[in-house]
Parts: sequence; C-alpha cells; structure tokens
Amino acid sequence: MLTIKTSDLSPAQLQNYMQYAIAPRPICFATTIDAKGNVNLSPFSFFNMFSTNPPLCVFSPARRVRDNTTKHTLENVLEVKECVINIVNYAMVQQTSLASTEYAKGINEFEKAGFTMLPSELITPPRVAEAPVQMECTIKEVIHLGDNPGAGNLILAEVKLIHIKEEILDAEGKIDQAKIDLVARLGGDWYCRVTPESLFKVAKPLTTLGIGVDALPAGVRNSRVLTGNDLGMLGNIEQLPSAEDVDAIAGNPEVKEIMDATIGDAANRERELHQLAQQWLGKGNVNDALKVVLL
Repeated sequence: MLTIKTSDLSPAQLQNYMQYAIAPRPICFATTIDAKGNVNLSPFSFFNMFSTNPPLCVFSPARRVRDNTTKHTLENVLEVKECVINIVNYAMVQQTSLASTEYAKGINEFEKAGFTMLPSELITPPRVAEAPVQMECTIKEVIHLGDNPGAGNLILAEVKLIHIKEEILDAEGKIDQAKIDLVARLGGDWYCRVTPESLFKVAKPLTTLGIGVDALPAGVRNSRVLTGNDLGMLGNIEQLPSAEDVDAIAGNPEVKEIMDATIGDAANRERELHQLAQQWLGKGNVNDALKVVLL
C-alpha cells in the first residue's frame, strides 16, 4: 500500500489524490449576486447537506491552487448573503461545466452557458430554470479555512425555499431517485451519472439491531465464496434462525439437489451451498440465504 505524508505533497498533488479518492461528490451549482447586481453562476463539488433542522447546506469555493486568488462566488456572498443552490442533472452537465470557466467579473455565466434565469421568490439571486431542484438560501456564516492556495471557505447556506420539477416526483410526491438523473464529480475531468441501472438499495438498520458479522459461524465468516458485502447483509439480520427453520430449508428443491449431489463431499457441499446463498442474496432473499449457509 502506498503511504504518503500530506506535508510532502504540493497542493496540486494533494488535491489530485483527494479528489480522485473522495468521490463521487454532489455538485452545488450556485447562483450569487454582488452589491452592484452582477449575477454569478458557478459549480462547486465541495458540497453537501449537513443539517435538516435547520436545513443547512455547505459548499466551499476554495482559493485557487495556482495563484491563491478567490472566486467571485465567495466575494459575492460576503456582499449579499444569499444564494441559490441549483441541483445538476445529466441534461445540463456540459453547460454546467462551461459555467465553471473563469470569466471576468461582471460576465453573466447564465448567458455564456446558455441557461435561463428564473426569478427567485424570497431572495435576489436568480434560479437556473433548467435545474430539476432549486433551493433558495440565505448565508448563515462563511468560515475561512486558511490563506494558502487550496484553502477552503465554508459557506453555510440555510435553505428557505425548495422548488422541484414535478416530472421527477413519484406517485407520493417524493423525488424519484431514478427520474432525477443526477451527476456527480470525480477526479480530474471525470463525472458519473446516476442511472436506474446503477441504483441499488441497502437496508439501513435504523429500527432493527443486526446480529453482526461476528455472530456468524466461523465457517461462514471465513467463506471462500461469500464477499464482505454478502457477510454485511447476513449480519444485518435481527436474529439467527431456529434449528427447525434451518432444517426446513433443506427441503427447498435447489438446496436438496446440492445436498443429494454432495453426499460425503463436505468441501464441495459448503462451496455450492454458499454459492446458492450468494445468488439468493443478490435477489434480496437474505433470510433464506442465512439458513442455507447455516446448514
């Protein structure tokens, strides 16, 4: 494993390692305005939500690594403490990248990138009409993290109003993760797209207490077939099945076929049973998969 002291790297080298490793990152497409009324539109991938009560997002226009200058977005929010966080989807990613061009102060990136300005309802900076979600925010605080090249400036933006395009909502009025078609930043010029094919669910143990991987028998924990993800799913079960339930799974046709074909061959029996359990885990049948590996 390569081990590097951050103090041995230049800011550009460190930024490269971190941006490739800490990814994907959501994109804050921020609209701001200065005291003279000049509108600025710029994307930032140092961005996330950090609180829901109050509803707070944080993004960071870092000082430029090459010359230590600051960005217009930072200068604007220090003058007018408002911004719109426009969420970026695939249909607008190329225009969003174009808006990151370092145009001179006073140049409107809406016009350069071909976006449509939409008046906000509570604040002065306009929204990006093409964005699937637009959040009107007031600036709660700006935290300067340093004066050196690459130093961040945390902008704490409190969300006051959220606009959501109806076409990305499901039947219950919630955002459909498959419809919003989000994109995210990786390292360098790389992006990724959240498509229905790339989506998957992981059951979150909020109301349940998983038994944990350590509660599984050693033969299961040390399986040559089951992966760490497989073990994580098995360890998320609330309790081990009873001996009767484990015995009952032997009557399953797929299990019975393996048991009959591997009489006297314990090693192959375990391998094939674990392979079957892995298939069932892939289909979300966790309870029966656990019974199989416990046979």
